[in-house]
Amino acid sequence: QVQLVESGGGLVQPGGSLRLSCAASGASGYIFSIAIATMGWYRQAPGKQRDLVATITSGGSTNYADSVKGRFTISRDNAKNTVYLQMNSLIPEDTAVYYCNFKYGVNNYWGKGTLVTVSS
Repeated sequence: QVQLVESGGGLVQPGGSLRLSCAASGASGYIFSIAIATMGWYRQAPGKQRDLVATITSGGSTNYADSVKGRFTISRDNAKNTVYLQMNSLIPEDTAVYYCNFKYGVNNYWGKGTLVTVSS
């Protein structure tokens, strides 16, 4: 079992920045590391489906949705079991609940999400 806890969401004005964090942990008593997994950020706006924002593989390769390329950066700190999403030049269309994802083989886990609202 993997637990993912997102943080860093909030209200920001257009053009502003936010940094999301996702802290991962495993079952008590077990050695756990995100190093083996592909980690990702997804988002879901009201009334819409959940969409990919960015992923980062165990080797550090990254993939971004076209809508966030050049504005968002995903990174990982395996020693801290934490994944980050640096979001710059935010626009109202970025408003959504942002979810962290852990994927390794058939194992696929989600956090509960953190709300990002971009509004003046």
